[in-house]
Amino acid sequence: MPNDNNTPQFDTAQYATPPSPASTTDRCFSCNQPVAGQYYRVNGKIACDACANRLQHEQPVNGPSGFGRGLLFGIGASIVGLILYAGFTIVTGFYIGYVSLAVGWMVGKAIMAGSKGIGGRRYQIAALLLTYAAVSLAEIPIAVHQIYKTHEATQSSAVNKPASATGPSAKNGTAPDQTAPDQENSGEAKSRPPMSFSSALGKLIVLGLASPFLELEAGVQGVIGLVILFIGLQIAWKITRQSQVSMDIHGPYSNTSATSAR
Repeated sequence: MPNDNNTPQFDTAQYATPPSPASTTDRCFSCNQPVAGQYYRVNGKIACDACANRLQHEQPVNGPSGFGRGLLFGIGASIVGLILYAGFTIVTGFYIGYVSLAVGWMVGKAIMAGSKGIGGRRYQIAALLLTYAAVSLAEIPIAVHQIYKTHEATQSSAVNKPASATGPSAKNGTAPDQTAPDQENSGEAKSRPPMSFSSALGKLIVLGLASPFLELEAGVQGVIGLVILFIGLQIAWKITRQSQVSMDIHGPYSNTSATSAR
């Protein structure tokens, strides 16, 4: 049957038993208006031409644009999760591994929201990578904060240290035993080329990504943290699996020739 450009093109349904023809008393399940002329069947329900066309266009398409949008949403959620994980640890001073569960949930939900409910293997892989990156790289700001606190504590103790604690030579204003090593250390430091920002950043990222496994040196606590991270990855994986909700649209049929679908 010829169709104009405004009519959606769908495959004719193959029913074990032919669908009953629509009568003048049948109504569209979507707009509840009487069906006149040609009609469609959406998941077995009668739909008018306009509603079938609308539902077809509203149905999400598993294409590059959907994946790109889902990935963008997932990256945003992973950044928020990183800030949440690091911020909570820095403010409270406690490592709560269960925060990684929330990060996995956030990333998975964000990806599905960006893709409009489309899931699948590539979405699951993206969710795993983003969740792992968010949790592991959160160790970088945490470590920087701890180094800063240690440095401040060291400087504070050095300022408040009594002069007598530096030894007898400090009273005479000389420290012959310390001058030579200091000069040697300064010479060695000058001979080393300064590390570039990109190199330092790259090393921090590598250490951050490896941090969940480096924490295994802490014993049982490190193992527990790795197990919780694995559970968080599982949450992200399950949320982004392929959606089972599909819309089967068949037609068009005519009120006068619905039996042609035999």
